[in-house]
Amino acid sequence: MSDTARNRPIKFRILEICSDGKTHWNSDIVKTIQSEYEAKSAYARDSINFDIIELAAGGMLKEVDVKQDDGTYKKGALLHKYVITDFGILRAKESCFAGI
Repeated sequence: MSDTARNRPIKFRILEICSDGKTHWNSDIVKTIQSEYEAKSAYARDSINFDIIELAAGGMLKEVDVKQDDGTYKKGALLHKYVITDFGILRAKESCFAGI
């Protein structure tokens, strides 16, 4: 990831990851963001997850599945699978991406 991309707000990067139209587990998105932004702490993990929740609450992501974590992410936590919505794609195009 370039320095320019790394300076992008995390919510924009989350929308970019989801803009492929596929479903994504929150744990996978968080791991990707933590790696790209070099944010390895538990606080960063939970903050990124909160950003995902806010995007879902704003109608840009839609939850399509849920399961309990077996310990690979945060043992005992609920994992949520999301897909980007049409509104999310629209907002992403308007705010951060020319290529969507």
